[in-house]
Amino acid sequence: MLETVIYLIGQIANSLRGNLDYIFVLFPMIVISEMPLILTMIFGIFTWYSKNQVRDASHTPSISFIITCYGEGEAISITINTLVEQVYAGHIEILAVVDGATQNQHTYQAAMSSVEKYRGHENRTVKIIPKWQRGGRVSTLNTGLYKARHDIVINVDGDTSFDNDMASNMASQFANPNIIASGGALRVRNFDTNVLTRMQSLEYMMSMQGGKTGTSQFGLLNNISGAFGAFRKSVLKRVGGWDTHTAEDLDLTMRLKQYKVRYPNLKLGFTPHAVGHTDAPDTVRDFVLQRLRWDGDLLFLYMRKHIKGLTPSLLSWPVFIYTLVYGVLQNVLLPILISGYSIYLLMAYPIEYSLSMFAIIYVVYLFVVLIKFFIYWVLISERKISDIKQAIWLFLYPLYALFSRFITAFSMFNEVVRRSHEESSMAPWWVLKRGKKF
Repeated sequence: MLETVIYLIGQIANSLRGNLDYIFVLFPMIVISEMPLILTMIFGIFTWYSKNQVRDASHTPSISFIITCYGEGEAISITINTLVEQVYAGHIEILAVVDGATQNQHTYQAAMSSVEKYRGHENRTVKIIPKWQRGGRVSTLNTGLYKARHDIVINVDGDTSFDNDMASNMASQFANPNIIASGGALRVRNFDTNVLTRMQSLEYMMSMQGGKTGTSQFGLLNNISGAFGAFRKSVLKRVGGWDTHTAEDLDLTMRLKQYKVRYPNLKLGFTPHAVGHTDAPDTVRDFVLQRLRWDGDLLFLYMRKHIKGLTPSLLSWPVFIYTLVYGVLQNVLLPILISGYSIYLLMAYPIEYSLSMFAIIYVVYLFVVLIKFFIYWVLISERKISDIKQAIWLFLYPLYALFSRFITAFSMFNEVVRRSHEESSMAPWWVLKRGKKF
């Protein structure tokens, strides 16, 4: 069979070189649809690199960090430590909001020990805010927002650690008075656990850190991560803070985009060198469950909760087109088309022919991945030695991306049939059920 596949690959490649129509008939639409986004990201990264070699280190406003805590246990101490130990001249207020503190005494006591440890620390204040009754992630964030004293508010997860220059890098972004919010970069802390965590590490680098750097240059930032995002408190309160249901980060980003249309000078930013570290799922089961939640939330937010807000008048034409094409069509429709295309190819053609087509598609995508990684590594990476060591795993990345597409396709059906966003672990069922139905 291998000889047949190799022969067919040669024959198909020759046909593709001589017949453009053949490309459009047999090649998946994903290449055509994603190429404009890839080029936009690449051009944006070069634009960012040309403008951001010097940052304003003198801008050191006071910052309030809101840590969402639930069941982190001793890990919460690591998060607090990395925030206290920031190399930053301004005042830092750390608010660890413990959700369901009655049930989570271990996390609560671990957080309280940090109060004593850092009591009297210069320019640092650590406060623990217990929410004895569990209310979920959104109520935890809004509690911290209500208690925060400073105008720059950064929300972080309780199991995330940070580079010690994170605060100064993020603060420099807000030296521009038109920046109302900025995302921070997340890296996979447990990248060397197994192949799955290595793939997620590469994804975080290229698609999240690299992709957001590029798209943010054109006002097209898709999302400010719920695990690490910075906001001007005054604007955050003006748009209503975080809202109930799920995918509160994408929901908030959508409302901020709608808000800034009224004030054309306002911008959403991304700070690729403000770096946090988190653990990615290290089993297939946990990974699938995470992506089912993430991807199902996309369908809920775009097609249910914010369907009436997907208009040029509320988003501006560039953001509207980008959101429609790469928020709705690419994330909702394209995975279904890719899954259908793959199944059709396997059922309609001999297995040797199907494998030959998949091999050609794989080579094309590997080539694109190598380009994206190289640009990321040269222009963005702040850990060039450790990052280049991960390049040897890039040959598996197209297969990982295809697997992720299949999960996304299934999550769409899961949300339509079961309204899976109402089964989120981000809040108790009674909180989610009481939210407005969409």
